[in-house]
Amino acid sequence: MTLVAIILATLAAGIGSVWVAALLMRAGLGDGRRGVGPQHLLSLAAGALLATAFMHLLPEAFESQAGAHDLFATLLVGLVFFFLLDKAELWHHGHEHGHGHGHAHSHGHAHGHTQGHGHAHDHANGDAHAHAEGEARRGGGWALLTGDSVHCFGDGILIASAFMADLRLGVVAALSVLAHEVPHHMGDLVVLRQASANRRMALLKVSLAGAVTALGGVVGYFLVGELQDWLPYFLAIASSSFIYVALADLIPQLQKRLSAGQTVAQIAWLVAGMTVVTLVSGMAHAH
Repeated sequence: MTLVAIILATLAAGIGSVWVAALLMRAGLGDGRRGVGPQHLLSLAAGALLATAFMHLLPEAFESQAGAHDLFATLLVGLVFFFLLDKAELWHHGHEHGHGHGHAHSHGHAHGHTQGHGHAHDHANGDAHAHAEGEARRGGGWALLTGDSVHCFGDGILIASAFMADLRLGVVAALSVLAHEVPHHMGDLVVLRQASANRRMALLKVSLAGAVTALGGVVGYFLVGELQDWLPYFLAIASSSFIYVALADLIPQLQKRLSAGQTVAQIAWLVAGMTVVTLVSGMAHAH
């Protein structure tokens, strides 16, 4: 039963986030044309990730028999680990975009392609087309899809870890992954649609990359299942991933000089992300 739940949740997070991104783009949402821009989606995703880590995953880990010192040490090691992966360009999807267009960095990308799980700063900076043209010259975005697949595989393992602790936690983790993948996949679709005139093929490619989340979930199920005593530490590592993504990738993209109204909107969407996670967690727990 748990394995089935993991497969369904990882497919929903991996492929569902791609389809949600495509629907938002088709409806003109997420680009600011209808009042919902990338800043709002990034704020929503950051709130969901932080709430999942601090209100659900970490409390579950600390309720175990594991010592607080060891869990905090694991959390610290996890943060450093994801930072190093980010540096090595193995974890964060955004780095795959930067290899072939150094000129783009001189036009406003100097602040970094470190948006691993956030990834819509192409829209936020207004440089999506220049970004996409650089990627298109690199062979149809296959580097992008490779990095995306690795990223999704890791997401699947993290979701499986949460499910192995509690079904409610698994649902919350899957929801958080879906939330932060939506702006990410919107950037993917922009790139691939510039590389190819076939929009359906672009959607298919990104969906296949998203489906790798399910593979990561299955691997995570058997890995965590064999190491039940280590489950609290897996939860701490999952928390470190969510915290790192929110604080290192998403929130820095929100730190811009904005009007009072725009700042209030950012905060409202951030709180909305936290609220959605809390409500879903409550409903899953009641069920």
